Amino acid sequence: MIEPSKKLQELPPYFLSKINLLKLEAYKKKLDVIDLGMGNPDIPTPPHIVERLCETIKDHPRTHRYPQAKGMPKFRASIAEWFEKRFHVSLNPEKEILSLIGSKEGIAHLCMAYLNPDDLALVGNPGYPVHFNGVYLTGGKVHFVPLKKDKNYLPDLEEIPEKIAKKAKILFLNYPNNPTTATVDNLEFFERVVHFAKKYEILVAHDNAYSEITFDGYEAPSFLQVPGAKDVGIEFFSFSKTYNMAGWRVGFAVGGEKWIAPFEKLKSFLDYGVPTFIQLAASWALKSSQECVQQTVLKYQKRRDFMVQGLAKLGWDVPTPKATMYLWAELPEAFKTEGSLSFSERLIKETGVAVSPGVGFGPYGEGFIRMALVTHDKRFHDALLRIKNFLKIAPPKKGG
Repeated sequence: MIEPSKKLQELPPYFLSKINLLKLEAYKKKLDVIDLGMGNPDIPTPPHIVERLCETIKDHPRTHRYPQAKGMPKFRASIAEWFEKRFHVSLNPEKEILSLIGSKEGIAHLCMAYLNPDDLALVGNPGYPVHFNGVYLTGGKVHFVPLKKDKNYLPDLEEIPEKIAKKAKILFLNYPNNPTTATVDNLEFFERVVHFAKKYEILVAHDNAYSEITFDGYEAPSFLQVPGAKDVGIEFFSFSKTYNMAGWRVGFAVGGEKWIAPFEKLKSFLDYGVPTFIQLAASWALKSSQECVQQTVLKYQKRRDFMVQGLAKLGWDVPTPKATMYLWAELPEAFKTEGSLSFSERLIKETGVAVSPGVGFGPYGEGFIRMALVTHDKRFHDALLRIKNFLKIAPPKKGG
């Protein structure tokens, strides 16, 4: 009997798959599902981006052909221009920028480009699953670096044992953070990261997918703003959240040439890159008015405020995030012994409200759930009513 590879079989269950199965069961039972589980934007892609795509496909049939794996020059030039304007960091479009079929794909491929079997990666936990699953798929080893509430969900680099730091090859970071919504307020933390990476010769991979989804005047920095960051790191960006282009599958990586070149080489063997017509539409997204991004941010901010205030009225105090499209909520006191997975399963089965269990983001996510603010504005009122009844009536299961 031919079986899947051991690397695939040894992957931990993808928590969203289980939640998706429960959603399907709920749909079959004719239950009205309010999906706050997956971070899948419900806001449409801005019309001017869609129109540019349609015009390109219709009027320029050459864009239907195979694209360039590294990204077409126009796309890379628009990224460099946007990056300079946004972060005041200069990039060489030819050598320091690489197009990606979404940042998730890029992170997994980065692991393939740099990790050998048994190589070690440092991964913040709780964290976005591809940060550790990408390592596992290469046969690499993961050392989880705890992201703790009392330390603002920033990794304590000094607590990493020296023997571990010396073995490590990649350090994964993600700020603004998914799932905890934590942010980096200035460059001081990134400066410590650069020093740490240089000391132990570690590649830093910073996932900056939520750089533009920020509130209350907060602006997320780029890791590359720190002097010397290009020497040790690479940074990932996505169009999925910024421009609501999740289904388009387009993003990019930026960093020092010595990191980008092997990455590009790997991708040239594995895929043909982002379709040219999508690259041109993404380029237009970067170069045209950013009012659409501001409107998206305002919509998420309104949803954030409504949910945080509504949950507080139920006696569930949830921090108000400065960034991302999520709420990271510690389980109410009466439910803490149940566990996040059991809580999430019962919530969808009994109310139709789907959320993500914190343990799905790693062991240090236990005791929390993540709510994605990705449904129609009018549905959040219904979600709060259902959660209110659940917290009031549903008895917590001991030991989940």
